[in-house]
Amino acid sequence: MKTIAPLPDDTQDLPPFKQLTAQEALALREQNPSASPWLVVLVQMLVGLVVALAAWAWSGKQNVGWSAGYGALAVVIPAAIFARGLTGRFSSLNAGTAAVGFLLWEMVKIAVAIVMLAIAPKLVPGLSWPALLIGLILTMKVYWVALAYSPKRKTKLVTGVTR
Repeated sequence: MKTIAPLPDDTQDLPPFKQLTAQEALALREQNPSASPWLVVLVQMLVGLVVALAAWAWSGKQNVGWSAGYGALAVVIPAAIFARGLTGRFSSLNAGTAAVGFLLWEMVKIAVAIVMLAIAPKLVPGLSWPALLIGLILTMKVYWVALAYSPKRKTKLVTGVTR
């Protein structure tokens, strides 16, 4: 026989959980939009291109530009794989598959990034590690920019939703 632990005293006064209808769930999603992972990948690509061109222009050396660009690619390609995995059909079946999918695709993203960094000396002639790291870091910082400029919650009350 299983015994269920009682709720803490401070939660006894809360109203009971109410399951949302399809319309209420849709209205809640419209009130709280989420940022598209593909938009983040696109902005990362643009930042990587700008960093590579700036490194090339600043140093006057083509290999420095290629190194910075490859550092950006070491972020963009794994992020695109991760975004594809998260937006796939099976990733949203239920909460369990979503959590396992997130962890799986995060591990794939990290592994691809490590492999890309390991083979960088073979792919980029005259590799400049400082330029590669600058390209990698600046492109990776796009995540923080995306978080700062993510879609804001709409404050408009939606009719028909009761809480």
